Amino acid sequence: MEYIETALKGVYVIEPSVFNDARGYFFEAWKKKEFETHVGHVEFIQDNESKSSYGVLRGLHYQKGDMAQAKLVRVIKGRVLDVAVDIRRSSVTFGQHIMVELSDENKRQLFIPRGFAHGFLVLSEEAIFTYKVDNVYAPQAEAGIRWDDPQLDINWPIDLSMVQTSDKDLHQPLLQNAEVFE
Repeated sequence: MEYIETALKGVYVIEPSVFNDARGYFFEAWKKKEFETHVGHVEFIQDNESKSSYGVLRGLHYQKGDMAQAKLVRVIKGRVLDVAVDIRRSSVTFGQHIMVELSDENKRQLFIPRGFAHGFLVLSEEAIFTYKVDNVYAPQAEAGIRWDDPQLDINWPIDLSMVQTSDKDLHQPLLQNAEVFE
């Protein structure tokens, strides 16, 4: 696997070595020792999965305080545009984001450490999205930022009238009003 640190310190794109033959393919999706050599120690405790259709936008989510989560995300069916936003106020890249296409074809993964908001937009007819987390879901700690916050200037690559999102995500605060990491 190749670990590529992005412009946002601590966020990595992970490119697997995929072995294809007439039967299909094989790749190692995660190896603890290799991950720790490149990224550092993260104790993943749970795997989650979601299924969404074209235009579904989930995010931008995070958990606050002691319940913050690091995530290792990938797509096992379909194609999404995955976004991580730096919400560490003390960071030189505060408010900046990266966008990475994850798909069943490219088999890329994205590691998002604590201190980032995360979201994704489904670009295929359907997508199955899976991720490891290092902390449990805690409703009292959940938070988010508006996916269409003008300050973030995220260029979502579909007609915004096609975006399907939750009522909760429509009412998230703008970054300037959000409770973020110091």
